[in-house]
Amino acid sequence: MSYLEYSVQTVPSGFRKILFLNWPLILLLCAVAGIGFLMLYSVAGGSLSPWAEPQMKRFAFGLFLMFSIGMVPIWFWRNVAGLAYGVSLLLLLFVKYFGVTGMGAQRWIDLGFMRLQPSELTKITLVMLLAAYYDWLSVEKTSRPVWVAIPLAIIFLPTLLVLSQPDLGTSILLTAGGGLMMFLAGVHWLYFAVVIILGAVTIYGIFASRGTDWQLLKDYQYRRIDTFIDPANDPLGAGYHITQSKIALGSGGWSGRGYMQGTQSRLNFLPEKHTDFIFTTLAEEFGFVGAFSLLALYGLILFFCITSALKNRDRFGSLVTLGVAATFFLFFAINMSMVMGLAPVVGVPLPLVSWGGSAMLVLMVAFGLVQSAHVHRPRGKR
Repeated sequence: MSYLEYSVQTVPSGFRKILFLNWPLILLLCAVAGIGFLMLYSVAGGSLSPWAEPQMKRFAFGLFLMFSIGMVPIWFWRNVAGLAYGVSLLLLLFVKYFGVTGMGAQRWIDLGFMRLQPSELTKITLVMLLAAYYDWLSVEKTSRPVWVAIPLAIIFLPTLLVLSQPDLGTSILLTAGGGLMMFLAGVHWLYFAVVIILGAVTIYGIFASRGTDWQLLKDYQYRRIDTFIDPANDPLGAGYHITQSKIALGSGGWSGRGYMQGTQSRLNFLPEKHTDFIFTTLAEEFGFVGAFSLLALYGLILFFCITSALKNRDRFGSLVTLGVAATFFLFFAINMSMVMGLAPVVGVPLPLVSWGGSAMLVLMVAFGLVQSAHVHRPRGKR
């Protein structure tokens, strides 16, 4: 037990929980969100509206949610994991039949004051249920086929619903996040080797099905793949996004053009500059130094999450923390790879920086679970 943990034993429980919060993690989240506010102010031409001000309000509410969830004992979240997962599935079904359509996809529920994207919530409830499952399951059963089939069903049920919206990016995140949870729980590596082989066969099937009656992807998704392979084939059409993104990234150089001086975003050459491609605006205005600094902050967030998980002797709390860290990593890794041309454009936002209500709030809920696991982890006596 650290000196701080020992010295606050006489402090009332509520105050003690506040002291036990992972404060370095909170400060890092605020720092990243602050960068997001600055970039949204910049892409709006030096205005708090329409993006920066709403994002600030959402983050403030997200902090409230994170603190509130962090004060609740972690065993409560373990007990409601199945219910949370079930609700997210019902919301996905509701979206399928009654959801709001935008940009060719039916992904949202209109709540009046905001649009809720249930697939964002599913990323967290999936982590919760898998953590609860492996907390319940004895370690020696982890790699037995019958006990491996159950988490696979848990993963693929929401993935198929999200894929039908269609939302390829979130489907990839759900599958990859669920797979990482199984790996972290100790499932044998041979299962993952089989998945890799099946993945290769699936990729072959995706390309082979193009233009047939049983085509596996939408036409626009194939165009994204074509653009990823060679964006120069259609620089003013399907390849426009990634071409302009690369120009913005390259023009930033070492130290950037200066805050609010990025030509690609200021002259509206860069599409989706406030959402999926906001990292390119950052790189253009602040250069390699700014981009690397954001990446370093992301790395520190992962470090404090992993450190907290390794110190946690509660299996559920440890797995939830690692699952949130893995999901967070997938968010920024896929987004950065996407805008740099290293991965197809699949519509994954940059966490805490891109504009968006559902992604921001759900991510803060996820870090609330991390705080709950950190505050209520078993602590030894001095």
